[in-house]
Amino acid sequence: MSLLDDVAERDGWRCWVCDEPVDSDMSVNDARGPSVDSRTADRKAKVAERLAHRGCNTRKGAVKVVIAWPDHLYVADPAPLIAVAERLERKGGREMVGRCPSERDAQEAADWLEDRFSRLVPGLPVTAGIQAGGGQFLVVLTAGRR
Repeated sequence: MSLLDDVAERDGWRCWVCDEPVDSDMSVNDARGPSVDSRTADRKAKVAERLAHRGCNTRKGAVKVVIAWPDHLYVADPAPLIAVAERLERKGGREMVGRCPSERDAQEAADWLEDRFSRLVPGLPVTAGIQAGGGQFLVVLTAGRR
């Protein structure tokens, strides 16, 4: 259990897949119990292990997970966040991740993205910005190389 405890403490007892709290007292055999997972299905990739609910880990299986955008955010053409995280981790830079009809919607999306990426890719300094253009507002993530 020491690996599980170490990973869980580092991740703040939050599931990296669903971003919900993981109960440390729950059995590891329960669907809401803790398990150690890798962010990628590629066994050769050198990616740090992450904390996940047993059910999230099992449901994900050996396929790439999809991090869902919240329903309350109004974002057109939302980017797949795992692919964005992998590119920003690998090369840094900027990436447009969605379009919003209003500046308020874009700001809500930007705030959520900064918060979510702080847990999705710990240690990668990511900032979210908004660019107006063409009657819409683009949400852009920027990251430096680690």
